[in-house]
Amino acid sequence: MILKRHLIFSLCTIYGILLKVMASKGKVRGISGQYPLVQNVTVTEGETANMTCRVEYNDNTSLQWSNPAQQTLFFGDKKALRDNRIELVHASWSELTISISDVTLADEGMYTCALFTMPVRTAKTYLTVLGVPEKPEIDGPTKPALEGDQITLTCITQGSKPAADLRWFRNEKEVKGAKEVNASGRTFTVRSSLQLHVDRNDDGVAYTCRVDHVALTQTPQQATEVLEVHYAPRVEIIHSLAVPQEGQYLKLECVSKGNPSPDPVMWTKDGGELPDQERMIVEGRELTFTSLNKTDNGTYRCEATNHLGTSNAEYVLYVYDAPTTLPPSTTLPPHPIPPDTTALLDTHAASDHTVTGNRDPNALGQHGTDHALIGGVVAVVVFVTLCLIIVLGRYLARHKGTYLTNEAKGADDAPDADTAIINAEGNHAHAEEKKEYFI
Repeated sequence: MILKRHLIFSLCTIYGILLKVMASKGKVRGISGQYPLVQNVTVTEGETANMTCRVEYNDNTSLQWSNPAQQTLFFGDKKALRDNRIELVHASWSELTISISDVTLADEGMYTCALFTMPVRTAKTYLTVLGVPEKPEIDGPTKPALEGDQITLTCITQGSKPAADLRWFRNEKEVKGAKEVNASGRTFTVRSSLQLHVDRNDDGVAYTCRVDHVALTQTPQQATEVLEVHYAPRVEIIHSLAVPQEGQYLKLECVSKGNPSPDPVMWTKDGGELPDQERMIVEGRELTFTSLNKTDNGTYRCEATNHLGTSNAEYVLYVYDAPTTLPPSTTLPPHPIPPDTTALLDTHAASDHTVTGNRDPNALGQHGTDHALIGGVVAVVVFVTLCLIIVLGRYLARHKGTYLTNEAKGADDAPDADTAIINAEGNHAHAEEKKEYFI
Protein backbone atom coordinates (compact mmCIF):
# COMPACT_ATOMS: atom_id res chain seq x y z
CA MET A 1 0.00 0.00 0.00
CA ILE A 2 2.80 2.38 0.93
CA LEU A 3 4.68 1.39 -2.26
CA LYS A 4 1.66 2.18 -4.35
CA ARG A 5 1.40 5.69 -2.86
CA HIS A 6 5.08 6.43 -3.54
CA LEU A 7 4.68 5.35 -7.16
CA ILE A 8 1.70 7.62 -7.73
CA PHE A 9 3.55 10.59 -6.13
CA SER A 10 6.56 10.07 -8.36
CA LEU A 11 4.45 10.01 -11.52
CA CYS A 12 2.71 13.25 -10.57
CA THR A 13 6.00 14.94 -9.87
CA ILE A 14 7.39 13.96 -13.28
CA TYR A 15 4.22 15.13 -15.04
CA GLY A 16 4.41 18.51 -13.32
CA ILE A 17 8.00 18.98 -14.32
CA LEU A 18 7.17 18.20 -17.96
CA LEU A 19 4.32 20.72 -17.93
CA LYS A 20 6.62 23.45 -16.60
CA VAL A 21 9.27 22.74 -19.24
CA MET A 22 6.73 22.83 -22.06
CA ALA A 23 5.25 26.05 -20.77
CA SER A 24 8.61 27.71 -20.51
CA LYS A 25 9.56 26.66 -24.09
CA GLY A 26 6.30 28.01 -25.46
CA LYS A 27 6.83 31.30 -23.67
CA VAL A 28 10.36 31.72 -25.03
CA ARG A 29 9.25 30.76 -28.51
CA GLY A 30 6.45 33.33 -28.46
CA ILE A 31 8.67 36.08 -27.20
CA SER A 32 11.40 35.45 -29.84
CA GLY A 33 8.89 35.17 -32.70
CA GLN A 34 7.26 38.53 -31.89
CA TYR A 35 10.14 40.73 -33.11
CA PRO A 36 9.35 42.70 -36.38
CA LEU A 37 11.61 42.08 -39.38
CA VAL A 38 12.44 44.84 -41.94
CA GLN A 39 14.98 45.56 -44.76
CA ASN A 40 16.67 48.75 -46.01
CA VAL A 41 15.22 50.27 -49.20
CA THR A 42 16.98 52.25 -51.97
CA VAL A 43 14.94 54.08 -54.60
CA THR A 44 15.55 56.74 -57.23
CA GLU A 45 13.99 60.14 -56.82
CA GLY A 46 10.52 60.22 -58.40
CA GLU A 47 9.93 56.48 -58.13
CA THR A 48 7.85 54.47 -55.61
CA ALA A 49 9.27 52.96 -52.39
CA ASN A 50 7.68 49.85 -50.84
CA MET A 51 8.42 49.12 -47.16
CA THR A 52 7.40 45.82 -45.51
CA CYS A 53 7.34 44.79 -41.83
CA ARG A 54 6.83 41.11 -40.95
CA VAL A 55 6.34 39.12 -37.73
CA GLU A 56 6.76 35.34 -37.58
CA TYR A 57 4.48 34.70 -34.55
CA ASN A 58 1.89 37.28 -33.59
CA ASP A 59 -0.77 36.82 -30.98
CA ASN A 60 -3.16 39.36 -32.57
CA THR A 61 -0.91 42.31 -31.79
CA SER A 62 -1.05 45.39 -34.08
CA LEU A 63 1.83 46.63 -36.32
CA GLN A 64 2.64 50.29 -36.94
CA TRP A 65 4.80 52.29 -39.44
CA SER A 66 6.19 55.76 -38.56
CA ASN A 67 8.38 58.20 -40.56
CA PRO A 68 11.75 59.77 -39.59
CA ALA A 69 9.82 62.52 -37.79
CA GLN A 70 8.17 59.83 -35.64
CA GLN A 71 4.79 60.56 -37.22
CA THR A 72 2.56 57.48 -37.48
CA LEU A 73 1.83 56.56 -41.07
CA PHE A 74 -0.29 53.44 -40.61
CA PHE A 75 -1.54 51.65 -37.47
CA GLY A 76 -2.59 48.27 -38.71
CA ASP A 77 -4.83 48.98 -41.68
CA LYS A 78 -5.74 52.44 -40.38
CA LYS A 79 -4.08 55.45 -42.12
CA ALA A 80 -2.88 57.97 -39.61
CA LEU A 81 -1.10 60.65 -41.71
CA ARG A 82 -2.87 62.61 -44.42
CA ASP A 83 -0.42 62.21 -47.31
CA ASN A 84 -1.86 61.11 -50.62
CA ARG A 85 1.48 59.66 -51.67
CA ILE A 86 1.36 57.05 -48.88
CA GLU A 87 -0.77 53.98 -49.60
CA LEU A 88 -1.54 50.69 -47.84
CA VAL A 89 -0.36 47.69 -49.83
CA HIS A 90 -1.03 44.80 -47.41
CA ALA A 91 -2.14 44.52 -43.76
CA SER A 92 -2.47 41.35 -41.63
CA TRP A 93 -1.47 40.10 -38.16
CA SER A 94 1.92 38.99 -39.60
CA GLU A 95 2.68 41.71 -42.20
CA LEU A 96 2.21 45.43 -42.80
CA THR A 97 3.36 46.82 -46.18
CA ILE A 98 3.00 50.46 -47.29
CA SER A 99 4.16 52.42 -50.37
CA ILE A 100 5.36 55.99 -50.88
CA SER A 101 4.97 57.21 -54.47
CA ASP A 102 6.85 60.05 -56.18
CA VAL A 103 9.64 59.85 -53.63
CA THR A 104 11.64 63.01 -52.99
CA LEU A 105 14.97 63.57 -51.28
CA ALA A 106 13.03 64.80 -48.24
CA ASP A 107 11.57 61.32 -47.76
CA GLU A 108 15.00 59.87 -47.07
CA GLY A 109 15.66 58.76 -43.50
CA MET A 110 15.07 56.14 -40.80
CA TYR A 111 11.59 54.55 -40.73
CA THR A 112 10.32 52.49 -37.74
CA CYS A 113 8.08 49.42 -37.56
CA ALA A 114 6.60 48.82 -34.06
CA LEU A 115 4.89 45.71 -32.64
CA PHE A 116 2.65 46.69 -29.71
CA THR A 117 3.42 43.97 -27.20
CA MET A 118 4.36 44.39 -23.57
CA PRO A 119 6.95 45.83 -23.94
CA VAL A 120 6.70 47.38 -27.44
CA ARG A 121 9.19 45.88 -29.89
CA THR A 122 10.57 47.95 -32.85
CA ALA A 123 12.74 47.53 -35.98
CA LYS A 124 14.28 50.33 -38.05
CA THR A 125 14.93 50.54 -41.81
CA TYR A 126 16.70 53.24 -43.80
CA LEU A 127 15.13 54.64 -46.96
CA THR A 128 17.84 55.89 -49.36
CA VAL A 129 16.76 58.24 -52.16
CA LEU A 130 19.10 58.65 -55.15
CA GLY A 131 19.24 62.11 -56.68
CA VAL A 132 19.18 62.02 -60.49
CA PRO A 133 21.81 64.31 -62.04
CA GLU A 134 20.60 66.95 -64.43
CA LYS A 135 21.65 66.99 -68.07
CA PRO A 136 25.17 68.43 -68.25
CA GLU A 137 25.96 71.77 -69.83
CA ILE A 138 29.25 72.72 -71.51
CA ASP A 139 30.61 76.23 -71.09
CA GLY A 140 33.06 77.03 -73.89
CA PRO A 141 34.25 79.86 -76.14
CA THR A 142 31.49 82.11 -77.46
CA LYS A 143 33.27 82.75 -80.79
CA PRO A 144 35.53 80.72 -83.09
CA ALA A 145 39.00 80.11 -81.71
CA LEU A 146 42.13 80.96 -83.66
CA GLU A 147 44.86 78.43 -84.38
CA GLY A 148 47.29 78.45 -81.45
CA ASP A 149 44.78 79.74 -78.87
CA GLN A 150 44.39 78.27 -75.36
CA ILE A 151 40.72 77.54 -74.55
CA THR A 152 38.84 75.93 -71.64
CA LEU A 153 35.77 73.69 -71.81
CA THR A 154 33.80 73.33 -68.55
CA CYS A 155 31.07 70.72 -68.02
CA ILE A 156 28.54 71.22 -65.17
CA THR A 157 25.85 68.90 -63.76
CA GLN A 158 23.64 69.47 -60.70
CA GLY A 159 21.22 67.51 -58.50
CA SER A 160 23.16 64.26 -58.19
CA LYS A 161 23.15 62.19 -55.02
CA PRO A 162 25.69 60.74 -54.50
CA ALA A 163 28.04 62.92 -56.53
CA ALA A 164 28.10 62.04 -60.23
CA ASP A 165 31.18 61.28 -62.30
CA LEU A 166 31.98 63.34 -65.42
CA ARG A 167 33.99 61.93 -68.34
CA TRP A 168 35.32 63.71 -71.46
CA PHE A 169 35.55 62.22 -74.95
CA ARG A 170 37.26 63.61 -78.07
CA ASN A 171 35.52 61.96 -81.02
CA GLU A 172 34.68 58.91 -78.86
CA LYS A 173 38.23 58.74 -77.47
CA GLU A 174 38.36 59.47 -73.74
CA VAL A 175 40.50 62.36 -72.48
CA LYS A 176 41.23 63.40 -68.90
CA GLY A 177 39.62 66.45 -67.28
CA ALA A 178 39.92 68.19 -63.90
CA LYS A 179 36.96 67.35 -61.59
CA GLU A 180 35.46 69.51 -58.83
CA VAL A 181 32.59 68.51 -56.45
CA ASN A 182 30.51 70.92 -54.34
CA ALA A 183 27.66 70.01 -51.95
CA SER A 184 24.39 71.87 -52.40
CA GLY A 185 21.93 70.83 -49.69
CA ARG A 186 21.14 67.14 -50.08
CA THR A 187 22.64 67.01 -53.62
CA PHE A 188 25.97 67.74 -55.30
CA THR A 189 27.14 69.99 -58.11
CA VAL A 190 29.98 68.51 -60.19
CA ARG A 191 32.27 70.39 -62.59
CA SER A 192 34.95 69.11 -64.94
CA SER A 193 37.32 71.34 -66.93
CA LEU A 194 39.36 70.58 -70.03
CA GLN A 195 42.32 72.75 -71.13
CA LEU A 196 43.01 72.74 -74.88
CA HIS A 197 45.75 74.22 -77.07
CA VAL A 198 43.88 74.22 -80.38
CA ASP A 199 45.20 73.97 -83.93
CA ARG A 200 43.70 73.26 -87.36
CA ASN A 201 43.26 69.59 -86.44
CA ASP A 202 40.73 70.59 -83.74
CA ASP A 203 38.43 72.31 -86.22
CA GLY A 204 35.16 70.37 -86.36
CA VAL A 205 36.15 68.01 -83.53
CA ALA A 206 33.33 67.00 -81.15
CA TYR A 207 34.08 67.11 -77.41
CA THR A 208 31.47 65.20 -75.37
CA CYS A 209 30.85 65.41 -71.60
CA ARG A 210 29.14 62.28 -70.25
CA VAL A 211 27.57 61.81 -66.79
CA ASP A 212 27.93 58.45 -65.04
CA HIS A 213 25.65 57.81 -62.04
CA VAL A 214 24.02 54.88 -60.28
CA ALA A 215 20.57 56.41 -60.85
CA LEU A 216 21.09 56.45 -64.65
CA THR A 217 20.29 52.85 -65.47
CA GLN A 218 19.61 53.46 -69.16
CA THR A 219 21.18 56.01 -71.52
CA PRO A 220 23.65 58.28 -69.68
CA GLN A 221 23.22 62.05 -69.75
CA GLN A 222 25.67 63.84 -72.04
CA ALA A 223 26.35 67.08 -73.90
CA THR A 224 28.54 67.78 -76.95
CA GLU A 225 30.51 70.83 -78.07
CA VAL A 226 31.86 71.05 -81.64
CA LEU A 227 34.90 73.30 -81.89
CA GLU A 228 35.35 75.86 -84.63
CA VAL A 229 38.96 76.89 -85.23
CA HIS A 230 39.98 79.50 -87.79
CA TYR A 231 43.34 79.06 -89.53
CA ALA A 232 45.26 80.33 -92.57
CA PRO A 233 44.93 78.38 -95.84
CA ARG A 234 47.31 75.79 -97.23
CA VAL A 235 47.39 75.06 -100.97
CA GLU A 236 48.32 72.02 -103.05
CA ILE A 237 48.02 71.45 -106.83
CA ILE A 238 46.90 68.05 -108.13
CA HIS A 239 47.41 67.29 -111.85
CA SER A 240 45.62 64.66 -113.92
CA LEU A 241 48.57 63.70 -116.20
CA ALA A 242 52.01 62.48 -115.21
CA VAL A 243 53.53 63.11 -118.69
CA PRO A 244 51.47 65.74 -120.55
CA GLN A 245 51.73 65.56 -124.36
CA GLU A 246 50.53 67.72 -127.20
CA GLY A 247 46.85 67.42 -127.94
CA GLN A 248 45.96 65.89 -124.57
CA TYR A 249 43.39 67.07 -121.99
CA LEU A 250 44.90 68.30 -118.69
CA LYS A 251 43.19 69.32 -115.44
CA LEU A 252 44.93 71.11 -112.55
CA GLU A 253 43.02 71.18 -109.23
CA CYS A 254 43.91 73.69 -106.53
CA VAL A 255 43.22 71.98 -103.19
CA SER A 256 43.10 74.70 -100.53
CA LYS A 257 42.33 74.05 -96.85
CA GLY A 258 41.53 76.94 -94.59
CA ASN A 259 38.86 78.32 -92.27
CA PRO A 260 37.12 80.45 -93.40
CA SER A 261 37.27 78.72 -96.77
CA PRO A 262 39.50 80.69 -99.18
CA ASP A 263 37.10 81.10 -102.10
CA PRO A 264 37.70 81.84 -104.87
CA VAL A 265 41.28 80.89 -105.75
CA MET A 266 43.41 82.77 -108.31
CA TRP A 267 45.31 81.13 -111.22
CA THR A 268 48.27 82.83 -112.96
CA LYS A 269 50.92 81.81 -115.51
CA ASP A 270 54.52 83.00 -115.19
CA GLY A 271 53.39 85.80 -112.87
CA GLY A 272 50.70 87.12 -115.23
CA GLU A 273 47.19 86.36 -116.38
CA LEU A 274 46.27 83.23 -118.29
CA PRO A 275 46.98 83.94 -121.99
CA ASP A 276 44.44 81.74 -123.75
CA GLN A 277 41.05 81.93 -122.09
CA GLU A 278 39.43 79.72 -124.73
CA ARG A 279 41.62 76.67 -124.12
CA MET A 280 42.36 77.42 -120.46
CA ILE A 281 39.07 77.18 -118.60
CA VAL A 282 38.82 78.11 -114.90
CA GLU A 283 35.89 76.55 -113.00
CA GLY A 284 36.00 77.09 -109.25
CA ARG A 285 39.29 75.60 -108.07
CA GLU A 286 40.07 73.79 -111.36
CA LEU A 287 42.14 74.91 -114.35
CA THR A 288 41.43 72.84 -117.49
CA PHE A 289 43.42 72.65 -120.75
CA THR A 290 41.21 71.33 -123.56
CA SER A 291 44.15 70.61 -125.91
CA LEU A 292 47.78 71.04 -124.90
CA ASN A 293 50.44 72.54 -127.14
CA LYS A 294 54.00 73.83 -126.74
CA THR A 295 52.83 77.39 -125.98
CA ASP A 296 51.34 76.13 -122.72
CA ASN A 297 54.80 75.49 -121.23
CA GLY A 298 55.39 77.55 -118.12
CA THR A 299 54.88 77.90 -114.36
CA TYR A 300 51.29 77.98 -113.13
CA ARG A 301 50.47 79.33 -109.67
CA CYS A 302 47.37 78.86 -107.53
CA GLU A 303 46.83 81.40 -104.73
CA ALA A 304 44.27 81.23 -101.89
CA THR A 305 43.55 83.92 -99.28
CA ASN A 306 41.44 84.41 -96.14
CA HIS A 307 41.57 86.99 -93.33
CA LEU A 308 44.33 85.00 -91.57
CA GLY A 309 46.81 84.78 -94.43
CA THR A 310 47.69 83.79 -98.00
CA SER A 311 49.13 80.58 -99.42
CA ASN A 312 50.16 79.51 -102.92
CA ALA A 313 51.49 76.51 -104.84
CA GLU A 314 53.18 76.20 -108.23
CA TYR A 315 53.14 73.63 -111.03
CA VAL A 316 55.73 73.65 -113.84
CA LEU A 317 54.15 72.44 -117.08
CA TYR A 318 56.26 71.01 -119.89
CA VAL A 319 54.36 69.66 -122.87
CA TYR A 320 56.08 66.74 -124.62
CA ASP A 321 55.80 65.86 -128.29
CA ALA A 322 52.99 63.58 -129.26
CA PRO A 323 54.20 60.00 -129.92
CA THR A 324 54.82 59.17 -133.66
CA THR A 325 54.46 55.42 -134.05
CA LEU A 326 54.01 53.69 -137.45
CA PRO A 327 51.04 51.39 -137.86
CA PRO A 328 51.90 47.68 -137.79
CA SER A 329 52.53 46.02 -141.22
CA THR A 330 49.76 43.78 -142.54
CA THR A 331 51.95 41.90 -145.14
CA LEU A 332 53.37 38.47 -144.30
CA PRO A 333 57.18 38.02 -144.27
CA PRO A 334 58.66 36.19 -147.37
CA HIS A 335 59.23 32.44 -147.11
CA PRO A 336 62.90 31.38 -147.03
CA ILE A 337 64.32 30.09 -150.37
CA PRO A 338 65.34 26.40 -150.28
CA PRO A 339 69.10 25.80 -150.73
CA ASP A 340 70.51 25.25 -154.27
CA THR A 341 73.33 22.67 -154.53
CA THR A 342 74.72 24.30 -157.70
CA ALA A 343 75.40 27.60 -155.99
CA LEU A 344 76.08 26.69 -152.39
CA LEU A 345 77.83 29.89 -151.40
CA ASP A 346 75.16 32.22 -152.82
CA THR A 347 72.34 30.10 -151.41
CA HIS A 348 73.91 30.10 -147.95
CA ALA A 349 74.24 33.86 -147.99
CA ALA A 350 70.63 34.28 -149.12
CA SER A 351 69.42 31.83 -146.48
CA ASP A 352 71.35 33.68 -143.77
CA HIS A 353 69.77 36.94 -144.90
CA THR A 354 66.27 35.51 -144.80
CA VAL A 355 66.64 33.88 -141.39
CA THR A 356 68.21 36.99 -139.92
CA GLY A 357 65.19 38.99 -140.99
CA ASN A 358 62.96 36.75 -138.88
CA ARG A 359 65.18 36.36 -135.80
CA ASP A 360 65.47 38.36 -132.70
CA PRO A 361 67.56 41.51 -133.36
CA ASN A 362 69.61 40.70 -130.29
CA ALA A 363 70.94 37.57 -132.11
CA LEU A 364 72.34 39.53 -135.10
CA GLY A 365 75.56 40.40 -133.33
CA GLN A 366 76.39 36.72 -132.92
CA HIS A 367 76.05 36.01 -136.66
CA GLY A 368 77.96 39.18 -137.61
CA THR A 369 80.92 37.99 -135.54
CA ASP A 370 80.85 34.58 -137.24
CA HIS A 371 80.80 36.14 -140.74
CA ALA A 372 83.73 38.44 -139.90
CA LEU A 373 85.76 35.48 -138.67
CA ILE A 374 85.06 33.47 -141.85
CA GLY A 375 85.90 36.46 -144.03
CA GLY A 376 89.22 36.93 -142.26
CA VAL A 377 90.18 33.28 -142.74
CA VAL A 378 89.28 33.43 -146.46
CA ALA A 379 91.34 36.61 -146.90
CA VAL A 380 94.39 34.98 -145.26
CA VAL A 381 94.06 31.91 -147.50
CA VAL A 382 93.78 34.05 -150.64
CA PHE A 383 96.77 36.13 -149.60
CA VAL A 384 98.94 33.07 -148.97
CA THR A 385 97.88 31.54 -152.31
CA LEU A 386 98.79 34.71 -154.21
CA CYS A 387 102.19 34.82 -152.54
CA LEU A 388 102.90 31.20 -153.53
CA ILE A 389 101.89 31.88 -157.13
CA ILE A 390 104.20 34.90 -157.35
CA VAL A 391 107.18 33.03 -155.88
CA LEU A 392 106.65 30.03 -158.16
CA GLY A 393 106.32 32.27 -161.24
CA ARG A 394 109.56 34.04 -160.57
CA TYR A 395 111.35 30.78 -159.91
CA LEU A 396 110.20 29.23 -163.23
CA ALA A 397 111.00 32.36 -165.19
CA ARG A 398 114.59 32.40 -163.92
CA HIS A 399 115.31 28.74 -164.78
CA LYS A 400 113.69 29.09 -168.19
CA GLY A 401 116.22 31.81 -169.13
CA THR A 402 119.13 29.59 -168.12
CA TYR A 403 117.89 26.78 -170.40
CA LEU A 404 117.64 29.05 -173.44
CA THR A 405 121.16 30.36 -172.85
CA ASN A 406 122.65 26.86 -172.76
CA GLU A 407 120.91 25.94 -176.01
CA ALA A 408 122.51 28.89 -177.77
CA LYS A 409 126.07 28.38 -176.60
CA GLY A 410 127.07 26.35 -179.68
CA ALA A 411 125.86 29.01 -182.11
CA ASP A 412 127.67 31.85 -180.41
CA ASP A 413 131.15 30.53 -181.36
CA ALA A 414 130.30 29.43 -184.96
CA PRO A 415 131.57 31.58 -187.89
CA ASP A 416 128.59 30.72 -190.04
CA ALA A 417 125.24 28.97 -189.95
CA ASP A 418 126.44 25.55 -191.00
CA THR A 419 129.03 25.53 -188.27
CA ALA A 420 126.42 26.61 -185.77
CA ILE A 421 124.19 23.73 -186.76
CA ILE A 422 127.02 21.30 -186.47
CA ASN A 423 127.96 22.68 -183.09
CA ALA A 424 124.39 22.45 -182.04
CA GLU A 425 124.18 18.85 -183.14
CA GLY A 426 127.29 18.14 -181.18
CA ASN A 427 125.47 19.21 -178.11
CA HIS A 428 122.64 16.71 -178.61
CA ALA A 429 124.35 14.37 -176.32
CA HIS A 430 123.28 16.67 -173.47
CA ALA A 431 119.64 16.66 -174.52
CA GLU A 432 118.51 14.15 -171.89
CA GLU A 433 120.25 16.13 -169.24
CA LYS A 434 118.58 19.33 -170.39
CA LYS A 435 115.24 17.64 -170.58
CA GLU A 436 115.53 16.23 -167.14
CA TYR A 437 116.67 19.58 -165.84
CA PHE A 438 113.66 21.27 -167.38
CA ILE A 439 111.33 18.92 -165.63
